[in-house]
Amino acid sequence: MADPEAVGFEHMGLDPRLLQAVADLGWSRPTLIQEKAIPLALEGKDLLARARTGSGKTAAYAIPALQLLLQRKATGFAVEQAVRGLVLVPTKELARQARSMIQQLASYCARDIRVADVSAAEDSASQRAVLMEKPDIVVGTPSRILNHLQQDSLVLRDSLELLVLDEADLLFSFGFEEELKGLLCHLPRIYQAFLMSATFNEDVQALKELVLHNPVTLKLQESQLPGPDQLRQFQVVCETEEDKFLLLYALLKLSLIRGKCLLFVNTLERSYRLRLFLEQFSIPACVLNGELPLCSRCHIISQFNQGFYDCVIATDAEVLGSLVKGRRRGRGSRGTRASDPEAGVARGIDFHHVSSVLNFDLPPTPEAYIHRAGRTARANNPGMVLTFVLPTEQSHLDTIEELLSGENRAPVLLPYQFRMEEIEGFRYRCRDAMRSVTKQAIREARLKEIKEELLHSERLKTYFEDNPRDLQLLRHDLPLHPAIVKPHLGHVPDYLDIRCPRLTCNFALQKAKTQNPLRSFRHRKERRRPTAVPS
Repeated sequence: MADPEAVGFEHMGLDPRLLQAVADLGWSRPTLIQEKAIPLALEGKDLLARARTGSGKTAAYAIPALQLLLQRKATGFAVEQAVRGLVLVPTKELARQARSMIQQLASYCARDIRVADVSAAEDSASQRAVLMEKPDIVVGTPSRILNHLQQDSLVLRDSLELLVLDEADLLFSFGFEEELKGLLCHLPRIYQAFLMSATFNEDVQALKELVLHNPVTLKLQESQLPGPDQLRQFQVVCETEEDKFLLLYALLKLSLIRGKCLLFVNTLERSYRLRLFLEQFSIPACVLNGELPLCSRCHIISQFNQGFYDCVIATDAEVLGSLVKGRRRGRGSRGTRASDPEAGVARGIDFHHVSSVLNFDLPPTPEAYIHRAGRTARANNPGMVLTFVLPTEQSHLDTIEELLSGENRAPVLLPYQFRMEEIEGFRYRCRDAMRSVTKQAIREARLKEIKEELLHSERLKTYFEDNPRDLQLLRHDLPLHPAIVKPHLGHVPDYLDIRCPRLTCNFALQKAKTQNPLRSFRHRKERRRPTAVPS
């Protein structure tokens, strides 16, 4: 129920053009973080805000930033064109998303407000040309921003008025500590700053001391995930690893889970193992990971949001962050060397209308679970989270549930009622498919996809710019086929389909008896016709 004392957007003193853009986005009332943060930001105060994923943090800093810039230009204080706003994010995908949101909010004042994204390393030359025009707001990762500051293609010392650190708790864990400290040396001594984060940890506290000046702390009293009326959370205990694959096959192949879903695993190798396994049954899915070029990752997200395919397999950013933290980017183990450390999936990326999140692998931490679950049930949409757990992982899952339940101690992860005996007939198919997905097949699949995505990203980039419709036809869920695919596995016979109304044994036997010609045959003696006597 809405708070009767809540302040609407129209009562915040916003520019009419911003109000029109907000109306076009379908936002009738501000979220809790927006309601609390926007008035304080318009008063010129520094903010340290914590709010759960999907609560509208991006708009909570974008709206006051645009309002302040429009006021500067309307009153004549901003005479010269200059970069007055800087937004720092941990990943390139988040940079694109933040720029897109700011541009949507500035759609009715596009002539007055210009926004630039400089997060992509491969576009340095074009970025320098954009920065020469001095856009009002610049969005990027700390490493790219520092690179432009050192090359003097971006100068902020005399013009910056507003600094935003979005997903602040990930900036240090993604290895940007040195870049952030170096970047602050290029900023003026006085500016307004916002720190937006889903959690408060030691990294956020360190950033607060570096960046903020007498901030107002917004630690909203809201649950970290939506309530049970909006988000349903389940757990299903699988006795073996094979049972996990068997259950997933049944859920997807028999359409027991409908709508778009995100499948989370803990390693990149597992994501390709899962994709090749699903390919055996003609279940299309695509893998989103840091080895793919930026254009490919963003294109996958875009097509998923448009409904081109319904299943995306992803590794979450907490795993990636733990690998990056404590080392310089570009180094590391053989398994993670090629991965882009500025690419993360579980945090911040806005997947549209995700009906379910399947934790195929148990999240490594409670925070990772929260961020995965935050991909569904966004805004006012319903969602479902299903976590697969092995008996040996039950204690770890209990720890996660204890943190989620808080002081209430009420069960949060309800048991998923599913009778495994009903899908025992599929087990031989599952085993057959699992045997086909070997380590060699996984390596070949990863290499093949990277080669194809590089081809699409680089050689065809200019072609796709001239032919955007052809880009829409490019799909990322096409079969990789390094494993032996058996066509019959893609078909579910009726006698195995648990969705079909199945006959009971007694009724089937009774029907068989009535139709058995050997049992129902009755011999009737026919009369012989008199034979004609030849004349």
